[in-house]
Amino acid sequence: MAKKTPLYDEHVKLGGKIVDYAGWFLPVQYEGLIPEHEAVRNAAGIFDVSHMGVVMVKGKDALPYLQYLFTNDLSKAEVNQVMYTMMCYPDGGVVDDLLAYKFSDDEYLLVINAANTDKDIKWMIDNKKDFNIIIENISDQTSIMAVQGPSAEKILQQLTDFDLSSLKPNTFERNVTFAGKECLISRTGYTGEDGFEVYAKAEDTVEIWNKILEAGKEYGLKPAGLGARDTLRFEASMPLYGNEISEDINPLEAGLKFFVKLDKAEDFIGKEALNKQWNEGLKRKLVGFELLGRGIPRDGYEVQKDGKKIGHVTTGYMSPTLKKSIGNALIDIKEAELGNEIDIMIRNKPVKAKIIDRRFLRNR
Repeated sequence: MAKKTPLYDEHVKLGGKIVDYAGWFLPVQYEGLIPEHEAVRNAAGIFDVSHMGVVMVKGKDALPYLQYLFTNDLSKAEVNQVMYTMMCYPDGGVVDDLLAYKFSDDEYLLVINAANTDKDIKWMIDNKKDFNIIIENISDQTSIMAVQGPSAEKILQQLTDFDLSSLKPNTFERNVTFAGKECLISRTGYTGEDGFEVYAKAEDTVEIWNKILEAGKEYGLKPAGLGARDTLRFEASMPLYGNEISEDINPLEAGLKFFVKLDKAEDFIGKEALNKQWNEGLKRKLVGFELLGRGIPRDGYEVQKDGKKIGHVTTGYMSPTLKKSIGNALIDIKEAELGNEIDIMIRNKPVKAKIIDRRFLRNR
C-alpha cells in the first residue's frame, strides 16, 4: 500500500489527480500540467515534496564520513549552505543524487530521492566503517513544501518576520518562525526559477500549506503536481534519478562533472573508476535535442544514426515554455556534436532531430 504525506487530504480537496509515485500517493496534477507549469514560470507554484527522504548525520566524524560517500567536496561548504552531490557505487554508477545541508562540521541534513530512501540508508549504514557518526531517518517527522517562481519571495515574506531576501541561493536558515510555526527555510529549487523550501514538523504541515495558498492568492500561486515538476526540472536541465543518472549512467556521462571533485584530497567511493574513465575518455554523453519532424519523444525511445542504434532518450516532452518537442538522450560520444542530426524512433519510425545545447532555457 502506498504511503500518504500529511497533505494527502488537502490534495484530494483541491481536486488533485492522485497517482502512486515511488510508493507514495501524490498529485500528478490539479488544474492541469500546462497551467501549473506556466504558473511557476510566470508567478508561483507550490509543491508537496514531503515524500522525499530526510536523514540526519551527526557525530565527530560526520564530515570525513560524508567526504568518503560523496562525489562533491563538502569541506568547501560553509555553515547554512546547501550542496548538491551524489553517492556512487565503486564502478562509478550513481546510488543517488541529493542535497546536503550543513548545520556544522558535526551535523548535516540530507535530502534524498523518495524511491531511493531505503536503499540509500542501507548504503550509508553498510559503508559506515569505523566512522563515529549517527544516522537518523527523520523522513516521517518532517514535511517539505516547495514554493517556486518569480513571486515566491513576495508570497512567503507575508508569513514571516525573517528577511527572506537575506537568503542567497543554496543557503538556509533554521528555527525561523514561519506561519506561526518553527521551520527551516532554504532557497534552492528544482525548476530553474527562484524558490524556497519550507521544512516543517509533520503535524504543522496542513496549517502552513493553507496559509501559503491564502497568501499567494493575489499573486497567482497555484498548487502544482508531479507532472509540472518534471517538465519544469527538465527544461531547466536538472537531472532526474532513473532518467539522466542511474546505477548504469554515471555523473561524467550525464554532464555533471562539476559535482564530481576528482581532485579532492579524500578518496570517495567510485573515485578510482570515474578518474580512470575521465582520463581514458568517455564513450557516451548526455545531449539535448530538438525534433525536426512531428511527434513527442519519450524516455526509453531508441536513438539511431544511419539505421544503427547509438543510444536512448532519457527524458522528452513538448516543452510548455518553448513550444517545441525537445529531449535529452544518452548517445555514443562520437555522434554527440552540436548540430548533428540523429533519428528518434517514435512508434518504430525514425523522426529527424538535431542535437542542441541542453540548457534549453538559457536565452529566457
